[in-house]
Amino acid sequence: MALKCLADDYSRYKKSFQLFLERSSEHRCMRDFIREEYRVQGEKDVMALKCLADDYSRYKKSFQVFLERSSEHQCMRDFISGFLPDILASIGQGQSNLNILGVGSGAGEIDLEMMSQVHLKHPGVKIDNEVVEPSEEMMLNYKALVSKSPNLEHINFNWNKMTASEFENHWRGKKLTKKMDFIHMIQMLYYVTDPDATVSFFRSLLNKNGKLMIILVADKSGWGNLWKKYKTQLCQNDISQCVTTGDIKSFLDAKGIKYKNYQLPSQLDITECFKEGDERGELLLDFLTEVMDFSKTAPPDLKKGVMDFLRHPDCSAEVDGKVVFNNMLEVLVLDA
Repeated sequence: MALKCLADDYSRYKKSFQLFLERSSEHRCMRDFIREEYRVQGEKDVMALKCLADDYSRYKKSFQVFLERSSEHQCMRDFISGFLPDILASIGQGQSNLNILGVGSGAGEIDLEMMSQVHLKHPGVKIDNEVVEPSEEMMLNYKALVSKSPNLEHINFNWNKMTASEFENHWRGKKLTKKMDFIHMIQMLYYVTDPDATVSFFRSLLNKNGKLMIILVADKSGWGNLWKKYKTQLCQNDISQCVTTGDIKSFLDAKGIKYKNYQLPSQLDITECFKEGDERGELLLDFLTEVMDFSKTAPPDLKKGVMDFLRHPDCSAEVDGKVVFNNMLEVLVLDA
């Protein structure tokens, strides 16, 4: 009697195949393979994203659009004129000279406003101002601003074209013992490899009654919420792009270091980000994600997720037809 092929009897074949599936791990291993392939491809897509900070020209353009669309500098100025004078009241204590250190001072506009408040609070006192800034262009702009600003005769400027870590290495290498009465680190801890260690080093430079002031985005800001959700996809550099005051406060609390904090409400109009092909919107989106050409290079799923989340109440509010991003900053003030 000739043997019959199972495939010729579909009903029995189906029953046999079902029993095979119940007894084997075949489909599971296939699913695992497919998931792994998707995961690896997804990681490759994310790894292909370029950090905006690596392209200074585009970063500068993006930052300029950000400044034009946000109230960030205004909220800093309000803090400097309203709260900083009382913070600075106790520094120096009768000294004829004050040592000030600015880390990541940029083009100097905010620095000079702080210098003005120091002078008002401590009239007649000479100021030795150390400027730490890695960008040659920013430092040249700072020097140009100093040259055309009146009434700065009481300030001696020392220019250090270097990063925070380079400055630390320079300081340690020279075994310098100079102490600082006021150190400010404004929006710069995103660009160091170890924010906690950086804060610890600069705090160690404070004089007895000195103050260290840090300004970063607040943990509860749109930035903080965006980074909590997409940190692994967006923050691919060896620097701490996604650090917030929440991270610094956790470190300070763990070390038992006391600080005072001040919240600075700030808004950012991101409406243009949702206009497909809008050049300024794309620059602003790069700044928000810290990814160069995000709208063109991000994987579709990541782009959709980020764009949807930017409209979410955790990040923004709809105001008069505009999408207004929560750009809240926070100031931390540490004693020696």
